[in-house]
Amino acid sequence: MARSTIAQAGPRVTVGVDTHKDVHVAKAKDELGRPLGEKSVSATAAGYRELLTWAKGLGELEAFGVEGTGSYGAGLARFLLANEVMVFEVVRPNRQRRRRNGKSDPADADAAASAVLSGEASAIPKAGDGDVEMIRTLRIARKTAVKSRTQAINAMKALIVTAPAELREALPQVRRSVKRLVQVCAAFRPGSLDHPLAACKLALRSLARRCQALEQEIAELGAALETLVQRAAPQLISHFAVGTETAATLLVIAGDNRNRLHSDAAFSSLCGASPVEASSRKVIRHRLNRGGNREANAALHRVVLVRLRWHQPTRDYVERRTKEGLSKREIMRCLKRYVAREVYGTLSGTNSAGGVPVAVPYVT
Repeated sequence: MARSTIAQAGPRVTVGVDTHKDVHVAKAKDELGRPLGEKSVSATAAGYRELLTWAKGLGELEAFGVEGTGSYGAGLARFLLANEVMVFEVVRPNRQRRRRNGKSDPADADAAASAVLSGEASAIPKAGDGDVEMIRTLRIARKTAVKSRTQAINAMKALIVTAPAELREALPQVRRSVKRLVQVCAAFRPGSLDHPLAACKLALRSLARRCQALEQEIAELGAALETLVQRAAPQLISHFAVGTETAATLLVIAGDNRNRLHSDAAFSSLCGASPVEASSRKVIRHRLNRGGNREANAALHRVVLVRLRWHQPTRDYVERRTKEGLSKREIMRCLKRYVAREVYGTLSGTNSAGGVPVAVPYVT
C-alpha cells in the first residue's frame, strides 16, 4: 500500500527562470534533476499567473529560482512571494562556463533550476512591498536630482570662465558662493540675442533656474525620505553618526523582509565588511573583502569616520588596538564590521553592543 502511494505521488517541482524585459523563459525539473518541461511567458501579471499555474500542474511545487530579482525578475519575484511560493535569487551563470557550453535562454533557465536543487542558490530576494521599497525609489530620484544639480553648477562655472570680459569681471565675488551665484544668475535679463553676452546671460539664467528647481525637488524628496526612514526604523537613526541618508542606504540593502538575513555575519558580508579567509597550510590569515554592496560599505565607512572624530568610546578602542599593534586601516576594518553587527542587531530586533566598540576578530 505504501509503495502504491509513493508511485502515485507527483514529482516535486523546481522551476528555474531566465528573465528578460518582455519575456521570461522557465524550465522545470523534478527532485532528481530530470527535466519536466519548458515554458515562455510574457513579463506581465497574466504571464506570471500562467507560469504559476503551469508549474503547479506539473506536480508538487517546491521552489522557483529567478535570475535578476532586482531588475527584470522583480515583478515575478514579488508575484510569487505574494502567492506564498518559495523563491531563491539566482546569479547569472559563470561566464567561463557560458563560453565553453554556449548560451541560450532555456540553458540559463535550466542552470537556475539546477542551482536551486544543488543548494547553490540560497539567497531570498527582497520583498519590495513596503516602506523600504519606497525609500529605494525615492533615493534614486533624489540621487539623480543631486547629480543634475552638480552638473548644472559645473556648467555655470565653466561658462563664466569663457564669458565676455564685462560679465566675467562682474562676478568674481559672487562665484565664491554657489548659492549667491545661482541667485544672481537667475535674475539675469539677457534681452535680445544680438551679442554673445546676451546668449551667455540666457544660458546662465537657464542653468541657475534649473538649479533652483532641483534644490526644491531635492528638499521635497529629502523630507519624504526622512519620514519613511523614521517610520521604517526609528531606532536605527538613533545610533551615533547614523543619519537619514546612511540609514536609508542600509535599509535598502536589508530589504523589507529583513528576516532573509539570518545573521550579522550575513549582513556584514552583504555590505562587504566581513573578512575573507585567505589561509594556506600553516599561514592563517584573512584579507579585505572586495565584494558586497559598495554603497553600503561606503555608508559604514562614513559612520566609522565620524565616530573616530567625535565618539569617545571609539577613540578609546582605537587607542587600545593601536597598542596591540594594529594599523589604522586594520582598526577601521574592525570598526566597520562592528557597525554592521550593530545595525543588524537594530534591524533584527536583537540586542546590540549599545554603541561601545567590542573587539572584532580580524587579522590581515
